[in-house]
Amino acid sequence: MIVMGIDPGLALMGWSIIECEKSRMRLVNYGCLTTYAHTPTPMRLKSLMAGMRDLITTYKPDEIAFEELFFARNVTTAFTVGAARGVAITAAAEYTEKLYEYTPMQIKQAVVGYGRAEKKQIQNMVKLMLRMDEIPQPDDAADAIACAITHINTGLAREQFRMK
Repeated sequence: MIVMGIDPGLALMGWSIIECEKSRMRLVNYGCLTTYAHTPTPMRLKSLMAGMRDLITTYKPDEIAFEELFFARNVTTAFTVGAARGVAITAAAEYTEKLYEYTPMQIKQAVVGYGRAEKKQIQNMVKLMLRMDEIPQPDDAADAIACAITHINTGLAREQFRMK
């Protein structure tokens, strides 16, 4: 099974591709789709849509897992990141109905074993679980990897996390 993990963002949208066979995971690739602040928002969203389509065409994931958005303060940021997430979900939905979502707390719990884990703890566990030489950078890509790992480790219970 090939799982794509997505950490939504307007400036940086983290993505990862993990191949899983039985209980063995192999990191295929990861990175970020990048847009720039001086670019009008509609063009940024168009760029993210094209980037998502390219990734999906290249890697042909069986299932796609998204990190849910969580914002405690900045409503403006929540709207723009929500738009970016919507574009990513639309691109994914054009390809498959096997779309899933996990909260940041669920991802932390699945990867570290503690729902309030710090970012560094998550990054270190991702590095260990996938036998990487270094912590994946940037943070958004590491978050996308953690999201894919969470989805894989959810196993048969994953249907409860399917997007509705």
